[in-house]
Amino acid sequence: MKSIAIFGGSFDPPHFGHQRVIDEALKSLDIEKVILIPTFLNPFKSTSFLDSSLRLELCKSFFKNVEISTYEVDQKRSVTSYESVLHFKSLGYENIYLIIGADNLEKLSTWASYDKLKELVNFVVATRDNLPIDSKYIKLNVDAKISSTQEREKMQDMQTRISKITEVLDMNKAEAIETFDLKDKDYFVDQVVIASSLGSRHTIALLDHLKRGLKPEETFLYIDESSDWIVVDLGDILIHVMTPEFRSKYDLETFLGELSSQRED
Repeated sequence: MKSIAIFGGSFDPPHFGHQRVIDEALKSLDIEKVILIPTFLNPFKSTSFLDSSLRLELCKSFFKNVEISTYEVDQKRSVTSYESVLHFKSLGYENIYLIIGADNLEKLSTWASYDKLKELVNFVVATRDNLPIDSKYIKLNVDAKISSTQEREKMQDMQTRISKITEVLDMNKAEAIETFDLKDKDYFVDQVVIASSLGSRHTIALLDHLKRGLKPEETFLYIDESSDWIVVDLGDILIHVMTPEFRSKYDLETFLGELSSQRED
């Protein structure tokens, strides 16, 4: 029997809490894979902070060990969970787990076609803020904090590392270099560096310069590479190198600037 877990949501923005849900689902459930489905627009909301195309690109760059589905974004409208489940049923997946957050339980019965939906899936509930979860649901324990030692292993000299990254980019003619401090902002990483290339060939060339200039001190955990947008994941730092056209289109720095300026409650 082909078994999957579906994890849908706005991911507005994606962050490390979502990755913990994915990791725990893969560890705890008897499934082939987790399929993450960014919404075009949450059925319970009238708007989203980030455009659906940007949220989709961020999910593709950030999330590991998961399949990213464009199904809901491709519909260019709000799509219910019931519709998405029927879509994956039509692809031959017989056993489907539907992952939701504990904060969704109170309104779960009001979801579109809920009575039909509950006959098609096994609900999996990710813990959140110590909210109660009925024993009839499968529970994912994801509240555990990441070790402060792990968090800070590579941050003892963060400013030096950021300076080195910007130096390599600047020396090789990257333009409009910006850095964003996102520590304690519930974001996927602690620091983000954004730079513009002079064009597609220069984008690829800057990746080569980063590899030569930062290794072996930095570990490149993941690289998403195209001629228009390079994303380098250093664990606690993300580097985005984009052509001017892509940078203007996605305007990622506006979102990151607002996020970095948010005050803690």
